[in-house]
Amino acid sequence: MSDYNELYQQIILEHNKKPRNFKVLESANAYSLGKNPLCGDQFALYAQLDEQGNIQDIGFQGDGCAISKASASLMTNAVKGKSRDEALVMMDEFHKLLTGQLDETQPHHLGRLTILSGVREYPVRVKCATLAWHTLAAALKGEKETTTE
Repeated sequence: MSDYNELYQQIILEHNKKPRNFKVLESANAYSLGKNPLCGDQFALYAQLDEQGNIQDIGFQGDGCAISKASASLMTNAVKGKSRDEALVMMDEFHKLLTGQLDETQPHHLGRLTILSGVREYPVRVKCATLAWHTLAAALKGEKETTTE
């Protein structure tokens, strides 16, 4: 196993076991429920936005596979403090990363999130990794529910 694959697996396992921001956020003023009907993953996403639309705090709760939970954990860390527009750009770039459409040699906003690029080796798992991102985008757009269909 390559060092990269080993690191990918370690990060997935670590964030699945101890997800960051795994909490109900009582002060949330943006919320959405995301579902992946193909595998049963389901997450509620809570975000507290300031008047300018910046993500002051974020949390998620729910059940999902290791990839979906790890992706949600990494995502919440990455978007905290970002503006609504920055988070939506990151969501678009992340989706492109997992579908092989992002040129990683060009500037992007994903930073450490690129470790999840290994998911693209398993196309059936892409929806697992993007569920939290679709749910965040829905919450930021005022949509109360979304699916990965």
